[in-house]
Amino acid sequence: MINEIKKDAQARMQKSLESLSHAFGQIRTGKAHPSILGSVMVPYYGSDTPLSGVANVTVKDSRTLQVVAFERNMLAAVDKAIQSAGLNLNPTNLGELLLISMPALTEETRKGFTKQARSAAEDARVAVRNIRRDALGDLKKLVKDKEISEDEERRAIADIDKLTKESEAMITKATEEKEKDLMAV
Repeated sequence: MINEIKKDAQARMQKSLESLSHAFGQIRTGKAHPSILGSVMVPYYGSDTPLSGVANVTVKDSRTLQVVAFERNMLAAVDKAIQSAGLNLNPTNLGELLLISMPALTEETRKGFTKQARSAAEDARVAVRNIRRDALGDLKKLVKDKEISEDEERRAIADIDKLTKESEAMITKATEEKEKDLMAV
C-alpha cells in the first residue's frame, strides 16, 4: 500500500515536471526552436490539426525556422495559422516553404517572458505540493483504518517529503536555466 502511494506520487510529480518543461518550450527565447510553434493549429479538411501534423518544422539557423508543408496546397493555410496564433511571428512564403525569422527580444519582452516562466514554475510547485497533500491524506487514511502503523506512516511521510523537495529543486533549477536563457542577449 505504502509503495503504491509513493510510486503514484512520484509519477504524478514527474508529470508536473514534464508539464513545466512543455510550458517552458512554449516561451520563446531569441533562438529558433520548433517547439515555439507547438501550439499552432492549422485547419485541415474541416478540423484543426497541430502544425506538426501537416508540416515539417526545422531549424535553418539559430534565428530562423523553416516550415515545409506535407501538401504544397496547405502552405497558405499554414502561413495564415502561424500569423494568427498570437506569437508575433511573420512567415515569409517562398512558394515551397515558409521561413520564419525570430525577432530580437527587447528588454521589456524578456522581462515579460521571465515573468511568464516564473508563473509556470509556481504552478508546477503548487501541483507538486497538492500531490504531496494527497499522498499524506492517503497515508492518514491507512493509519485510521489500521492498515499501517504510525511508524510506517512517519517513514513514508519522510520519503514523500524527500520526493517533494527533489521535485521542487528540479523546478527551481529549470526555472533558473530558462531565465538565464531568456536574459541572454
